[in-house]
Amino acid sequence: MYLNLPMAKEFSQFNPGPSSSDSFNSMGQPPYPAPPPRQNTGLIIGIIAAVVAIPMLLICIGILVALLLPAVQAAREAARRMQCSNNMKQIALAMFNYESTYRTFPPAFTTDQDGQPLHSWRTLILPYMEQQALYSQIDLAKPWDDPVNLPFASIVIPAYACPSAQVDAPEKTCYQVVVDQGGVFAGASACKLGSITDGTSNTLLVVETEPYNAVPWMSPRDTNLSGFLNRNQAGRSAHTHGANVAMADGSVRFLSDDLDQASAAALVSKGAGDSVMGL
Repeated sequence: MYLNLPMAKEFSQFNPGPSSSDSFNSMGQPPYPAPPPRQNTGLIIGIIAAVVAIPMLLICIGILVALLLPAVQAAREAARRMQCSNNMKQIALAMFNYESTYRTFPPAFTTDQDGQPLHSWRTLILPYMEQQALYSQIDLAKPWDDPVNLPFASIVIPAYACPSAQVDAPEKTCYQVVVDQGGVFAGASACKLGSITDGTSNTLLVVETEPYNAVPWMSPRDTNLSGFLNRNQAGRSAHTHGANVAMADGSVRFLSDDLDQASAAALVSKGAGDSVMGL
């Protein structure tokens, strides 16, 4: 009934007690010092890289914007200049439709019995600018700024607005004619197509003026020869390096700011025997 000692000794050989290779000693402490906790070095490196990369990225974006901005602005101006050219073509076409009806181009302005200007050529060609309804409401016997007509003067005609011109009132226009006795628009007198002996491709019909010289489209005011010749100092228009002009043959060209005054005067004259080549 009792386990003898030799058997207990044999049992102890198969069930050894705690040894030095166990995880903890008799005091409950690990036999070796615990390793220090591992730090997340990858996260730290990522944060440092982001701090360095973000400013560099912003600098690169700034450089790209600085490089691309002039190209974007140039593209936008090219589109505006094209729209301006289309406006000029529409005006020139209206001029020729007027000429087809009355056998003359419109006068620069109409006058009353005392010779006082009443209405601009821009008003006279309204029926040929798809503005017949507006034209029929205007009293041509009264001045453009008469209380009867003034409400119509504030109406914006899209084809009379150069998209590049920053004017101080939306009803103002930079599209004008050069009023001169030797040109197509001598004032209240109308010009016949056959009287343009210098050639229609060498004679101006409509020009662009500087935005600060814009006038209400209904006003019988335009530029004169002196004003047209002396615009080089401030630029001929809102466009860069020149201005769109409509010729008496219906074409639209871009007139350079570098054009000399003698050539510009030759373009205004309709029968002086002069011409300008290479425009």
